[in-house]
Amino acid sequence: MRILLTNDDGIFAEGLQTLVQEIKKIAETYVVAPDHEQSATGHAITMHRPLRAEKVQYYHSPEIPAWSVNGTPADCVKLAVEAILPCRPDLVISGINRGANLGTDVIYSGTVSAAFEGVILGIPAIAASLTEYNNPHYEFAAAFIARLAQEFIRQEKPRDLLLNVNIPGCAPEEITGVAVCRLGVRQYKNTFEKRTDPRGRTYYWLAGELVDGEAETDTDVAANKACKISITPITHELTDFRLLDHIKSWRIGLEEGRVSSGKTGKTGTACDAED
Repeated sequence: MRILLTNDDGIFAEGLQTLVQEIKKIAETYVVAPDHEQSATGHAITMHRPLRAEKVQYYHSPEIPAWSVNGTPADCVKLAVEAILPCRPDLVISGINRGANLGTDVIYSGTVSAAFEGVILGIPAIAASLTEYNNPHYEFAAAFIARLAQEFIRQEKPRDLLLNVNIPGCAPEEITGVAVCRLGVRQYKNTFEKRTDPRGRTYYWLAGELVDGEAETDTDVAANKACKISITPITHELTDFRLLDHIKSWRIGLEEGRVSSGKTGKTGTACDAED
């Protein structure tokens, strides 16, 4: 078994290094990860500057081939599979992330996006996160992900399967089980703090806090609150099949004439539409 490890916290992040210690026990292991933290970069890829991959060495695992890349998490997986690794991996594991990737946060997550890149390339993947940010301990999470990886490889499965895994930050003896469940919803009260730099120019700093509004009980968010490990199969298929036939019924064919320019003759701001 050959496994590619990556993350969005950077090549020397503790979560990734701890995961290396467990994965190298069960598989031929390679690491290709960003040279610095790339959290919340989503699925961005680099197109307008060169990517550089520098060979690095882990003090505790000098035998593990590892490369640091000056790009995004998705860049790392794409570059690893298509240019760096001597052979195609059987599995991509992204993580272990410092902090949760629950619910709708997966849209922004560099951790999940790196795993998605593996799936796009036809390689099944796991995105792994530890939901404790301030005082994380990765050993239990790494051991669990290694066991899951072994079972994942053994099972018959589609090549586009991605498992999003969140391990709660409570003590191992307090974890109450494993929940295979759907994504929940994570909502934030975002604010932009307006500031002025030393040259007098305005800039904005994004801040915000989590709004605890999840009421469903069968989601990854609920599982985390119950101190359960959540496992959610997710897909890059974004088509809303429920609405295909409905939208086909709309009068938007060429025979219906030109599409309106949207001009109504009313003047004012865009916010006036709410009146």
